[in-house]
Amino acid sequence: MLAIGALTLAAGCSSHEGAQSTAGQGAGSPSGTPSGKSSPAGSPSPSASRPTVAPPPAKGSAKVVSTLTEGLDSPWGLAALPGGDLLVSSRDKGTITRIDAKSGKKTLLGTVPGVAPAGEGGLLGIAVSPTFGTDHLVYAYFTTASDNRIARMLYDEDGKTAGQLLGAPDTILRGIPKGSIHNGGRLAFGPDHMLYAGTGETGDDGFAQDKKSLAGKILRMTPDGEPLHGNPQADSVVYSYGHRNVQGLAWDSRKQLWASEFGQDTWDELNRIVPGGNYGWPDAEGKAGEAGFRDPVAQWKTSEASPSGIAFAKGSIWMAGLRGERLWRIPLSGTDDKEPLAAPQSFLKGKYGRLRTVLAAGGNKLWLVTSETDTRGTPKPGDDKILLVEVR
Repeated sequence: MLAIGALTLAAGCSSHEGAQSTAGQGAGSPSGTPSGKSSPAGSPSPSASRPTVAPPPAKGSAKVVSTLTEGLDSPWGLAALPGGDLLVSSRDKGTITRIDAKSGKKTLLGTVPGVAPAGEGGLLGIAVSPTFGTDHLVYAYFTTASDNRIARMLYDEDGKTAGQLLGAPDTILRGIPKGSIHNGGRLAFGPDHMLYAGTGETGDDGFAQDKKSLAGKILRMTPDGEPLHGNPQADSVVYSYGHRNVQGLAWDSRKQLWASEFGQDTWDELNRIVPGGNYGWPDAEGKAGEAGFRDPVAQWKTSEASPSGIAFAKGSIWMAGLRGERLWRIPLSGTDDKEPLAAPQSFLKGKYGRLRTVLAAGGNKLWLVTSETDTRGTPKPGDDKILLVEVR
């Protein structure tokens, strides 16, 4: 990978998330969220112990084996229920829909009150409680008229009326700055059963280095939205900072957290996240080699990626590209990764358009969500879709 010097970039430049290409959640669990009871607030960071594992092969493959469902409107977040069915959020409609994992049948659960979609904001990431079997809670990250916030809702699976199966939102964290661009939005429960969120700096890059702001960060909190022991500051949910726009979170088999990040004009990034790490924005983009900043493990030209969701499967991180319209594979070495095991590989280039979200589906399978109906793509009949992908 090429290194670049620290960059001082003009604030207010538009996002490259939606630019059109010229080309044609945790390990070992389908949902990426382990089952069991939530850890106490004093639980250690998930990166505390990382045993060495066998590395994957240098060369991989990815092929779509089926289309689970289609006709989705601006899909963004994806989460798996304990039985394997999927929940998908609509950014612009503010709805959550259940998808039968075998038949693809769609059941509208309801609309999340207070969602104010505009630009890149709306109903974004969703996550299923790691104790869903007992609490029946679904978490959502969404944009309101005043901020971005995280709320949880009771999912009444026994409700009789479709479209009215979600309880009123219980806001657990508010005050995340909003913008027409760079709202972040990914939610995921980690191996420690704590809730993580990726946020954006809203186009105001000063937020990224401000540790008191929730923008341009990765956040770590209890399921109630509270800070916890193991965070860099005991009274803060801020876990890492110096981010431009984080839309992908995933853990590998060593419980190490990874995040994808939009660059501005030069480099998109895949970062290995450590507590308190400063990832450089806006003073550095890509591999700057600057003291005090953590360089990405891998980087891409913005025309090749614009990365949103990521997932871990078969020893590799799999990353969905919006502008790049492809699925990237980044094989991990199985040790203390500072470089990928081999050069990243891309698959499905231009075949399905913009790719928003990828979710581990167990074994060598992934769920992959397209993103052509978000006003930035070129929708074709059937868009948008959830695809089942076989990888190695």
